[in-house]
Amino acid sequence: MGMSVTISPATAQDAEQILKLQYLCYQSEAELYGDYSIEPLTQTFDDLRAELGNGWVLVARLGEEVVGSVRGAVHEDGTAAIAKLIVHPRMQRHGLGGRLLAAIEARLAAERVKRYRLSTGHRSEGNLRLYRKCGYAQIGTEQISRSLSVVTLEKRASAEAFAASA
Repeated sequence: MGMSVTISPATAQDAEQILKLQYLCYQSEAELYGDYSIEPLTQTFDDLRAELGNGWVLVARLGEEVVGSVRGAVHEDGTAAIAKLIVHPRMQRHGLGGRLLAAIEARLAAERVKRYRLSTGHRSEGNLRLYRKCGYAQIGTEQISRSLSVVTLEKRASAEAFAASA
């Protein structure tokens, strides 16, 4: 009998699994850009535990195993920043990334969000494809190094979600 993946808020007990998954998931990004010093690969356990107390961190579980995660926080100007959307490589291309993105948007919508914003590397075609499919449009690009540009994407929060949070 197969298990279904559930999405819920992360707890402090999830920190170690999230960090290990993050390290696994960002290997391909580091390889793509030839840079293994990217922040998701150098983040410490203590830094991650501190993040768990700021904004929202959601996890996707298959049984007891954390197989996905995403983070988000709302800034004073109404911009919801979404970051570190990760899905275990064996679980990718089955809709879990889209489910996690929708779940974090729903959590953040309760905080009077005007827009959702996220970023990814310019060569991360799978990420860019997912974000565009979910309604995000490119609003900028920042050159980080000779091999890496970060693409920032944004989408407006629905008027219904904004009105419901008022």
